Amino acid sequence: MDRQRVPLKVTWARFVRAVRNFASSEVGGRAKFMAGGLFALLCGLSGLNVVNSYVGRNFMTAIADRQTDAFIRLAILYLGVFAALTLVGVFARFAEERLALLWREFITRRAVTVYLADGTYYRLDASGQLTHPDQRMADDVRTFTITTLSFVLMVFNSSLTVLTFSGVLWSINPLLFVVAVLYAACGSYLTIALGRPLINLNYDQLDKEASFRSGLIHVRESAEPILLARDEERQKGLLLTRLEDLVANFRRITSINRNVGFFTTGYNWLIQIIPALIVAPAFIKGEIEFGVITQSAAAFAVLVGAFSLIVTQFQSISNFAAVVARISSLIEAIEKAPATPSAGSTIEIVEREGSLTYQGLTLLSSRDGPPLIKSLSVSIPGGGHVLLAGPNKAPGTALFRATAGIPTPGAGRIIRPRSGDLAFLAQRPYLPPGTLRGILVRPEKASDMSDDRILGVLRELGIEELVSRAGGLDGEQAWATSLSLTEQQLLALAGAMLAAPRFVFLDRVDATLGPQQLRKTLQLLSERSITCVNNGEPHEARGIYSAVLEFSEDGGWTWTETPA
Repeated sequence: MDRQRVPLKVTWARFVRAVRNFASSEVGGRAKFMAGGLFALLCGLSGLNVVNSYVGRNFMTAIADRQTDAFIRLAILYLGVFAALTLVGVFARFAEERLALLWREFITRRAVTVYLADGTYYRLDASGQLTHPDQRMADDVRTFTITTLSFVLMVFNSSLTVLTFSGVLWSINPLLFVVAVLYAACGSYLTIALGRPLINLNYDQLDKEASFRSGLIHVRESAEPILLARDEERQKGLLLTRLEDLVANFRRITSINRNVGFFTTGYNWLIQIIPALIVAPAFIKGEIEFGVITQSAAAFAVLVGAFSLIVTQFQSISNFAAVVARISSLIEAIEKAPATPSAGSTIEIVEREGSLTYQGLTLLSSRDGPPLIKSLSVSIPGGGHVLLAGPNKAPGTALFRATAGIPTPGAGRIIRPRSGDLAFLAQRPYLPPGTLRGILVRPEKASDMSDDRILGVLRELGIEELVSRAGGLDGEQAWATSLSLTEQQLLALAGAMLAAPRFVFLDRVDATLGPQQLRKTLQLLSERSITCVNNGEPHEARGIYSAVLEFSEDGGWTWTETPA
């Protein structure tokens, strides 16, 4: 999916839709007001440029004719025009940047919201449909909004320039106007012919840059495991391989830029002499004033520049086309992800108040692999603790993943409590950077959670010293790197106890906590009427559980209630 080039027609349709969505959004009114003001400023700027060309023409004629009074008057007028151009130009640039920022914020907010909804981010990662969505939502959206607005304004400005300066150039010399049009048309065609490969190469370059950067981030985030494994050489090899791919692709880009540069540089130099070659004979014959030559040169350069937008901006256009294609791929992947069924899975998940039940649930090791669990039909009773046991951990882990809604090959039905009444704790807990309070208390419960209650739970688990180490409940740290795995697991358990769900599902946490800490944890959960399902060790003491769900090698299972 990601490596396929999106058809131009589809890309254009999505581009138009992105503009319409922005215009009709909650910030659309403000955006339209800013756009209207910006276009008005650009119209004023174009008009001032025409005025500037005539003032400049008369100014140069006054110099040639040695007219002191006219020279002084026109010099003052010239300065006034420059001041007006500066003022209007600066405000136009300011309005452009603010409008681009507003658009970027709107697109990024929507993209992040959809990306994090209904597990879309997980399905995209698991399917491998899309490479580096983080870069697309950060860098590519920024480039898209800024460059799109810039191009729209350049086209609008060029159109105004054509309208205003065509008359100026035609009044000076009709032949010069015709030459300007033909010169720009030929230049645009040749630039496209020479630079067409840049679009695909720039698309690839963005991916290769992101791949290299993600490798560096991996080294930073996995510094300790890499050090312990003495894996520096392999990581260096991987990074250098990605760097070589990046450099090789960029070499191809620079080669094409060189060829385009030979043409565009010569093209731009000729613009300076063509007007003089056509208009100078009339001045030599005394048919026109000297200022007309300077005006024709300026008007010709401006008009050719307006017609030659492709020539002057081809590198930016090729980059922009690649960014639009990548954003288009991102949108398509996000839109398809929620509707894409998991490969080999027909598991139905139903949310029902206060119930955790499995009906005819079969889980496979892979899409075409042997069954891990066959036709599991059992209801987990509330108020007790259930141990998942067996000769290996795979069935328990598969049940943990399927219950959490992670795509798992299989069939059947899972009836589970709503998200607030069911918590999952994996063998390696997830602790994002932030405050200790933010780790322990969910946002919707923050206003009702007292510091004493938080400290009490930490004290019961024996990790109250984390508060002083963090500098208080509102101290921020990178918890995943500053805490031991046991401390991380206990902190995650503290968060689950404070959330007080009806059920908590643990996956192999006993390997981290140890038997004594696990027994204490189960006791604390019982005191809070939290039912625990633990995918534990086969040799674990079963007396602390109210029931044992044991899996066999062939996928069979048995449910045994233990004596009180």
